Amino acid sequence: MVVSTPPLLVVITGPSGVGKDSILNGLRANRAHRYFAVTATTRPRRKNEQDGVDYHFLSVVDFQEMWDGDGFLESATVYGYRYGVPKSPIRDALARGEDVFLRTDVQGATYIKNHCANVLAIFIAPPSMKELARRLRARGTDQERQISLRLQKAIDEVATSSSFDQTVTNDHLADTIAKLEEVIATEKQRPGRQPVIL
Repeated sequence: MVVSTPPLLVVITGPSGVGKDSILNGLRANRAHRYFAVTATTRPRRKNEQDGVDYHFLSVVDFQEMWDGDGFLESATVYGYRYGVPKSPIRDALARGEDVFLRTDVQGATYIKNHCANVLAIFIAPPSMKELARRLRARGTDQERQISLRLQKAIDEVATSSSFDQTVTNDHLADTIAKLEEVIATEKQRPGRQPVIL
């Protein structure tokens, strides 16, 4: 007899440029019963980003209205822009029995872990700061000064990794995704796991 277990809320976090989006794309492939939360932001849309897919791109006014209505699971200001994870789609997906995946910065992940019961928070670490710097420059989206700020912040963020449920180093993408699938499968089978409480 198969015992039904509560759906997971998996929070993927780590420094800017560590590969969170690529990892989520890998987790999304060929998997049913998974919902991938889309973060809202006031940041301008980058080339090749799609509204409603990569982010919900909101005006400052619209973002504030959602904030005032307690519409975010967590919210933070990062590099001068506001980011927030809308609550209602996550609640709806959990109610449908779907595992929910979201990626957020370390500040947001810490808030969710401290304020929501029974989440699985996974920290993605870079193989080295040198490699993280290479990845940030390869994106071509930031000035050198911004990259320096991101790297300095990354040092502080990596120092907090032990406060999360799991830490996975993103050295080779396919291996990282396989490791995360293993972590998720183990957590889903853990006896006595309780439902997520938002």
